[in-house]
Amino acid sequence: MERIVVTGLDGSAESRAAAEWAAREAQLRDLPLKLVHVWEPVPEPMAQAPLLGAETMQHWSERIPRDAVDGLRLRHPGLQVSAEQVPGGPAEVLTRVAGDAELLVLGSRGLSGVGGFMVGSVGLSVVAHAERPVVLVRAGEQAADEHEPDPAGIPSAATAYRPVVLGLDVDSADEALLQFAFEAAAVRGTTLRVVHGWSPSPYEVYSLSVSPETQQLLAGQRAVALAAALEPWRAKYPNVEVVEEAVVGVPAHHLVDASRTASLVVVGRRIKRRRFGARIGAVAHAVLHHAAAPVAVVAHH
Repeated sequence: MERIVVTGLDGSAESRAAAEWAAREAQLRDLPLKLVHVWEPVPEPMAQAPLLGAETMQHWSERIPRDAVDGLRLRHPGLQVSAEQVPGGPAEVLTRVAGDAELLVLGSRGLSGVGGFMVGSVGLSVVAHAERPVVLVRAGEQAADEHEPDPAGIPSAATAYRPVVLGLDVDSADEALLQFAFEAAAVRGTTLRVVHGWSPSPYEVYSLSVSPETQQLLAGQRAVALAAALEPWRAKYPNVEVVEEAVVGVPAHHLVDASRTASLVVVGRRIKRRRFGARIGAVAHAVLHHAAAPVAVVAHH
């Protein structure tokens, strides 16, 4: 695996926002950035059309990455940026290049209103199949959105980063997921807010309605399990402040709420090779569609 940040670029507003985010992330991690422009071969009838011919398509396919590289180098001095054109289907190509990268960044159309994504079929397919971390960035996402407002309440990229939020299932606290989240908080110099949402079993629900003490006992057990899962990572990243939250309820709901004051939301996706394709998982799927911050999906076994 090459230590590089990769982003998919097609000239759309969402892909430009993703490229800017990827450039900032590459600088935080002191890594080079590669822009991948997927070029789909022009069908023969279109190639004969005067305005949509092969030469016109080639011109635009070359201009998009060239202009993007020039702009990123100008706005991010010192960043090593390159571009590559790859023929093929976008989902297949991006999934393949993700396997050779430290991180893949994709754009997603932002929903109207506060927060939210509109994740297209390409993004969902890549997230479901890639075995490296994939970050989805909304169109319109700006550097200031990831930072605390300044003392006057004005968005600013010069203030401290907002917390990184990690959704963690303590029953499957995978190392790859924890490593990514702690590293993301460390390079930003910010707090890691770990949210463990849990719902009691039907038997426990009955017990809770009868005994408040049982509710406190179960909540205490979850908090202890969360602390135990994080203890070795606290030791490995002593400079990262960690805030633990073991809360009753649907995990995705808590993560979406937490995303409103986050710089990045990190969720996991269990790798399950199925006969009829891969799945993202209910929590990751809901967070991808409703979070108000960029979302990193980390595949793990």
